[in-house]
Amino acid sequence: MQMALLGSLSPYLELTREEWAKLSDYNNLEVTEEELAEIRGLNETLDPEEVRDVYLPLASLIRLHRRATVELFRARNTFLRRRDLEVPYIIGLAGSVAVGKSTTARMLRTLMSSWSDYPRVYVVSTDAFLYPNSVLEERGLMDRKGFPESYDLPALIKFLYSLKSGARHLEIPTYSHLKYDIVPGERQVIDEPDIVILEGLNVLQTKGDGQVANMKNLYVSDFLDLSIYLDAREEHIRRWYIERFQILRETALRRPESYFRKYASLSPEEAEVVASQVWDAINGPNLRENIEKTKWHADLIVVKGQDHRVRSVLMRKI
Repeated sequence: MQMALLGSLSPYLELTREEWAKLSDYNNLEVTEEELAEIRGLNETLDPEEVRDVYLPLASLIRLHRRATVELFRARNTFLRRRDLEVPYIIGLAGSVAVGKSTTARMLRTLMSSWSDYPRVYVVSTDAFLYPNSVLEERGLMDRKGFPESYDLPALIKFLYSLKSGARHLEIPTYSHLKYDIVPGERQVIDEPDIVILEGLNVLQTKGDGQVANMKNLYVSDFLDLSIYLDAREEHIRRWYIERFQILRETALRRPESYFRKYASLSPEEAEVVASQVWDAINGPNLRENIEKTKWHADLIVVKGQDHRVRSVLMRKI
């Protein structure tokens, strides 16, 4: 197999889609169109070919990596003459708004849940650790929502610290995209997890710090067993964001409880202008200033083309 190097001394291997597609060890796994419809995000391309060529090899690699991680954990216990409980395997999934993180997380959960040992797989979004709107408004950060300072990083670090300490039952806030806020009194329960997929804008960022158990400067990435960055050119992501906004204008934004219901009455042309302004003022700068800079910290960089289909995968050598 030919694997092109990114320069003569790159720590990454670059695999074309065709090379990557040959690496799956799944046999005869079928994902139905009904399942794909539940997994697929708005205006995204997810069909059986994408599952076969991209997600099955990715799930195969994760299974191999997780198995090696578990074996290392057990070897350590043998060395220490201990019988500690195994802790969850945590996958970090980073990337811009509208790049397809949630779809990728749901697809991986579906595939990994089918493994022979039937692991308990949870998807956790870092949106659950955004400060409530009341706090953001008090701090003048509503127009910075999604930037590093809008997250309760100590709470996120505490959650990950608890996971890796062996906590089996955890509760975290619930975030509503419809209401654009943390839902008071509603919690997501993470009960006896085997695998946790942590997806969000800030998974690989190193701005700010958290303090847990008197340890400062812990980063989210300190708790990840495998990290994945979804990458695409900004002009493509910008277009996907605008297209998604147009779809939402015709659907979810029309619901009475929607935070952005005022946009439901916009014409397509007006919606294009509003979505472009939001991207240019908030999402674009956040991508350039914070998110995109973190991709070289990832173990895998999954590169998408203009049509939302994966074109290549960059894999860290070790």
